[in-house]
Parts: sequence; C-alpha cells; structure tokens
Amino acid sequence: MNYQESKAASKELLKVDAELDRALRPRQLADFIGQDKIKENLSIFIEAEKVRGGSLDHVLLSGPPGLGKTTLAGIISHELDVRMTITSGPALESKKDIASILTNLEKNDVLFIDEIHRISRPIEEMLYPALEDFALDILLGSGLSARPLRFELKPFTLIGATTRSGLLTSPLRDRFGVTFRLDYYSEEEIAVIIRRSAKLLRVMIEDSGADALAIRCRGTPRIANRLLKRVFDFAIIRSDGTINEKIVNDSLNMLEIDEMGLDSLDIKILDTIIKKFNGGPVGLNTLSVSIEEETDTIEDVYEPYLLRQGLIQRTSRGRVATKKAYEHLGIEVQEGRLF
Repeated sequence: MNYQESKAASKELLKVDAELDRALRPRQLADFIGQDKIKENLSIFIEAEKVRGGSLDHVLLSGPPGLGKTTLAGIISHELDVRMTITSGPALESKKDIASILTNLEKNDVLFIDEIHRISRPIEEMLYPALEDFALDILLGSGLSARPLRFELKPFTLIGATTRSGLLTSPLRDRFGVTFRLDYYSEEEIAVIIRRSAKLLRVMIEDSGADALAIRCRGTPRIANRLLKRVFDFAIIRSDGTINEKIVNDSLNMLEIDEMGLDSLDIKILDTIIKKFNGGPVGLNTLSVSIEEETDTIEDVYEPYLLRQGLIQRTSRGRVATKKAYEHLGIEVQEGRLF
C-alpha cells in the first residue's frame, strides 16, 4: 500500500467510523477471540435450545467496559437466527417504555438491555413476571376501582449487560438462568484481535507492530481497535502507511499512553493519591472531586485496571497507592510506609 492509497483509506475510516466499529464485531462464536470457557458453554446452550426449539434462558453478562458484552449478545441472536432489540437501563424511563418493547417482541427474540443495573425499581418489578412467566401485569384504574390485568407475552430471551453486577438486586439477578463474567484478555489474544481488525480495515501491520500495540491495550478489545485506527493515522503521516513497532511506540508516546497502557487520567489518579493524599487512603468521592472526573467513570473504567495491575488497593477507608505505583511514577517511597 503506497502513501496515496493509505491516505485515501484513512479518510474513508473517518467517514464511516461507526460502521467500521460494527463491522469489526464478529457475528459467530467461532470468530470471537478469547473468553474460551464462556464460548464453550454458550455453544452448548445455544445448540441445545435449537434442538428444543424454545427460547434460550435469560443471560447476564458482566465485566469491565469494552470486553465484548454487546458483541456476545449479537452473536447469541445471530446464532439463534432471531431478531435482537437493543436498549439500555437509562433509556427506559417509564413503565410504558418497557411495556411497548416487551409486547412487540416476536417468538424467541432477544432483548438486550445494556447497563441493566441502572433500570429503575418500577421497571425492574415489571420485568419479574415477564422473565418468569412471559407475562405482563398491568394495573388498570386507581383506588377502589383498580383491577389487575395480565397480558401474555411471546417467549423471549433477555440478555443483560452490566459493569457493576453488585448493584443488581437479588430478585433480578436470580431470574437469569445463565450468568457469565468476562475478564480482561491476554496480550496474545489482543494481538490476534488487532491482526484480525487490521485485515478487515485493510491496514498493513507487521507482527512486531501488533505485539507492541497489544501490550498497551489494557487487555481490552475496544481499546485495541480504537488505538489501531489512531496508530494508522500516525503511520500514513510519519511513515509509508505500514504499522511497525517503532510507529506504535512513537505514536502512543505522543498520545500519552505508556508501556503499561496507562493514559493521562490513570497517571493523574495515581499522582493525586500519592502527592495530594500522601499515598492514601482517600475516598472515591474525594478523589473524584480532586481530579474533576465522575465517580462512575473512575470506578467502572479506570479502577478495575489499576487494581488488576497492582497499582492501587481498595480498602474500607479508601483507595491506597501501592509500592508499584510509586515505582512506576518514579516517586521515592516514603520511609516506613506500609503497602
């Protein structure tokens, strides 16, 4: 691929970025990379349901953002050859919203609710009979003249996705027959995902470039695909359009993403805990105010990776920076400090 071809390809990427994101998502379990135990179990459940001819048990997918929960929901729908209706917890504002969606589902359809932990209590209570009995209970009228009315629903599969399964109530959680937690991917798996995405995007990438990029992707496919596009931008301007190890390292350094995959906000979190709060402990709300970032963003997006890397600890009194965090930032560990 010459410079002009690379430049044209880059412009095309910018025009159809959202479409490409969808195109990069695999549609079959065989094409889904990583999460092997989940794939093995899902394949059995899906094939068994095909034999029975019914609807798959309700599925709960949990784990940090960007690991493939939405993609897996789409794969389940595709493998079952049924329609999927997509919504999210915050989008369901009233009982009418969920009632409209449920009554419009066809037999064995999939209903995908992202951020299911954010649905309101009234809507959650409407889901109970829908999930257990495929029925919708509605109260007509009010006061002494009120009477209950039950609508029969067509069998369907609810797939809920959440980054915070601990916020789900027990009654809702217990109504899912299948529960999976997605974990971070290995660097080898991320490298395979990067090579697959590069091929679909018609981007030239050397094995050394894919491996170098995988190291800084935080074990997250969504980040890998995003960084692949950004590194490609650097490659067509600073090189011949081919992504190699040098281009990866140079471009990610300019984007302030270090060798552990930490970005500027990760560093700001660690730096604030160490310098402003003497290494901690510091409460989540206090930390949020200090770095001017939402508590949900810290807790859902940044904290899981920092915990996994052993850079912070979460205690009953708050967040504490570890010795590894001091060393990574090149800050001298205070004498007598316990970790």
